[in-house]
Amino acid sequence: MVDMPSLFSLTGKTALITGGGRGLGKAMAFHLALSGAKVWISGRNAATLEATRSEAASCGLELHPLVLDVSNLGTIRKAFSHIARESQALDILINNAGDETLRACDDVDEALWDRLLDTNLKGPFFVAQQAARLMRNGGTIVNMASLTSAAGIAKAVPYSASKSGILGLTRSLAVEWAPRDIRVNALAPGYFHTDMTDIFFQDDAWREKMLSNIPLARFGLPEDLAGPLQFLCSTASAYITGQVLYVDGGTLAAL
Repeated sequence: MVDMPSLFSLTGKTALITGGGRGLGKAMAFHLALSGAKVWISGRNAATLEATRSEAASCGLELHPLVLDVSNLGTIRKAFSHIARESQALDILINNAGDETLRACDDVDEALWDRLLDTNLKGPFFVAQQAARLMRNGGTIVNMASLTSAAGIAKAVPYSASKSGILGLTRSLAVEWAPRDIRVNALAPGYFHTDMTDIFFQDDAWREKMLSNIPLARFGLPEDLAGPLQFLCSTASAYITGQVLYVDGGTLAAL
């Protein structure tokens, strides 16, 4: 007989969430901490991380802040050296840090292209590379994909390219690291209101148009990611790797 609670348990696990100081990363960090994991949250802004740590503490949760710029290999290595000293091993990585800027193709310059690809694709690879070296008893990696991983969006070519690359990254790492019992999957949120997407949600016409494309007729809430995240991080998904789970209210199904 299967013990369902133990299948989904994260007690005793150590997790790192990049971009964990705000937005969906922050919500996921709180959820994993509530589920019993020791959670490292990383980001570029120490003050933001400290504010999130303090807020978690006021709720009786413990988060461990770690300054890490995913676009900078030097800071990645430094951060993982710190994790290795403090935690020795890592069980879960959530590759959540990301950046997005809408711009017409004719106006995209090399600086914008490099910034988005470095943050959204190069960074997740090198963070995963370092994380895998600490996953001595196997582990799970969840990369954050996007609706743009599967559908073209005007004025979002660099972002779409990076998020499409996340799918290739996820599948290839899943195959290569399967013998080490490291599972690699992706979560792809639909339309969620975060700090990064706030500029779009301020546009009433955009909100109305996007909402009309969502069969469940509402935008995503941070708690909508809790169940899918728990599933992919736990042994409940022990036979699943190289997959992407869209959490989009049915948006892609309606295209």
